[in-house]
Amino acid sequence: MADEISGRPRDLLVSGHVNVDRFLTVDEFPAADRTVPVVLQRVELGGTGANLARVAARYGVATGLVARIGREFPADFLRRLRTAGIALRGLEQVAIEATPTCFILEDRRGVQRTLIDQGPMGGGRGARVPGAWLDEYSWLHVTTGDPTFQLRLARAARAHGLRVAADPAQEIHYRWKRRQFAELLAASELFFGNRGEVARAVEYSGCSDPSGLLERVPLVVRTEGPRGATAFSRTETVHVPAERPRSKRSTVGAGDAFRGGFYAAWFEGEPLRKCLTAGVRASRRWIEDAT
Repeated sequence: MADEISGRPRDLLVSGHVNVDRFLTVDEFPAADRTVPVVLQRVELGGTGANLARVAARYGVATGLVARIGREFPADFLRRLRTAGIALRGLEQVAIEATPTCFILEDRRGVQRTLIDQGPMGGGRGARVPGAWLDEYSWLHVTTGDPTFQLRLARAARAHGLRVAADPAQEIHYRWKRRQFAELLAASELFFGNRGEVARAVEYSGCSDPSGLLERVPLVVRTEGPRGATAFSRTETVHVPAERPRSKRSTVGAGDAFRGGFYAAWFEGEPLRKCLTAGVRASRRWIEDAT
């Protein structure tokens, strides 16, 4: 817990995407070589890193970001991150590249298809690993981003005495190689993933179920959408049900919000069940408001 690491003014450093999310709503997805009209579109601040950091900060976690954005990143989105109280010393603007952008296509049933322009998050070449100010933090949360850079950052964090949480999210399926993921997991004390991501971690690790991952990492937290969340530790397995949203604005980012809520309870020293409950509650509120 945070109180086990003294003399550090901030709790959590998050390394992951800060995106422009462009939502396009259609009645139905187009068939090959066909065109359909866009019914509604909107642009929002998103990305795994930004979403998690905003929710964690909202619930009182002293949070910082490490990410790379491009020349077109909206000034209003930067103001929103600052206003949220997030430390942005690790946010680098790369003027020669377009900013990371997600294109999220959604049909009338709520089914989504997503494309991403990684921009400067597409590779770690030239990315700066934070230096001495890492000492200000107690935990590093590694989520989406170039695996080579994330591993460099995790090593630096460990050298500065930080604890590491591994959370490659969907990129575990297409950016992380087995060897890279094994190195990240070995450096970590906490692993987050949804059902598919945990299943891929199990496959990469050569074990038969999530409990087998506990030989490599002390705690595994699995989000399960409308079924809630389950935590696997070396002493217990804890499940909490989801909270049903009163309304639904967007599910995009709900998993990131879960992590932000989880950390809020985690840094307060709450037991595992309360941390999971805080996570599902934050996820429900995100689905209702998505802000």
